[in-house]
Amino acid sequence: MITPANRLNTVTEYYFSTKLREIAQLNAEGWDIISLGVGSPDMPPSEETIQALCDDAKCLDAHGYQSYVGIPELRQSFAKFYKKWYDVELNPTNEIQPLIGSKEGIMHISLAFLNVGDKVLVPNPGYPTYSSVSRLVQAEIIPYELDENNGWMPDFDVLEQMDLSKVKLMWVNYPNMPTGANATKELFERLVAFGKKHNILIVNDNPYSFILNKKPLSLLSVEGAKDVCLEMNSLSKSHNMPGWRMAMVAGNSQFIQWILKVKSNMDSGMFRPMQKAAVVALNNSDEWHEQANYETYRRRRDLAGQIMKAIGCTFDESQVGMFLWGKIPNEYADAGELSDKLLYEKRVFLTPGFVFGDKGQRYIRLSLCAKEEKLQEALNRILK
Repeated sequence: MITPANRLNTVTEYYFSTKLREIAQLNAEGWDIISLGVGSPDMPPSEETIQALCDDAKCLDAHGYQSYVGIPELRQSFAKFYKKWYDVELNPTNEIQPLIGSKEGIMHISLAFLNVGDKVLVPNPGYPTYSSVSRLVQAEIIPYELDENNGWMPDFDVLEQMDLSKVKLMWVNYPNMPTGANATKELFERLVAFGKKHNILIVNDNPYSFILNKKPLSLLSVEGAKDVCLEMNSLSKSHNMPGWRMAMVAGNSQFIQWILKVKSNMDSGMFRPMQKAAVVALNNSDEWHEQANYETYRRRRDLAGQIMKAIGCTFDESQVGMFLWGKIPNEYADAGELSDKLLYEKRVFLTPGFVFGDKGQRYIRLSLCAKEEKLQEALNRILK
């Protein structure tokens, strides 16, 4: 009898894969559900980005296999982008590796650095893929709790009391998803010092630094960070290109070479017209970023705040990113009860916080990736 690999027993189908399938079925039955669950930008990339894709796709030589390391113009544009926005110097030749999305990068980094039985520090609450990929590569997950009373930052006193002898890697994600906690220079300095002290690779997943945030930060801006750190970034959120699967990982050349060794055995280079378009996107004007990443989301956040208050949730006004993270009222057993009530009674879907770990049991997440009229309709349904 043919059986699957044992590693499949360590993971389940991704929550949104199953939930969105259910919502699609309900919509097919006429429910007209407003989904405020997934962070998939509903706005297009800049017009220049789309035009660059179309122009290069017409070139006869655009359709062949591409280099695993990306075209030079793309790596150079990532380097210029990091210098302009984060004041970080990166060598485009050997300190940047383009990725087919950050989720791919999580797997490549894990395969490149983790042996069976190595330990991985994973935030709770945090992006579920950090845990699922760690299980697939047969590493041992060591959760570290993020707490609202500590600003959703790692508690370094607690971390220092842990047995860190076999910890090889630590996942961090600032600006944070799902909590919206912003990055600080002090946090990044402490993370670099922690990584150096314990010989732990610190990987910051940094796709949200532009959304509702006037001062984007990079972990790599800290002196000495390249010795023990990697940073992933993506055009999915900040440039409205989620379906393009256009991302990167940056760090010292040795780390990048190890990741490339894994990546080159798993996939091929990205379609060249997409890379050419990404070059244009990385050079979007300051005005484009102000409108797309701040003004539009600010209006949406105002409506999202009204929705949170209408369902009795409290939230931190200083959150950044494309979600709003709210604490649910005591009358509900957990976030799942509130989420289901909204779905089945109001035809509005919000993500229950338990998806991101048990520290999210009493929280709910609302995506800002919906037009203002949809958010207003969701509010009207809830208030009705």
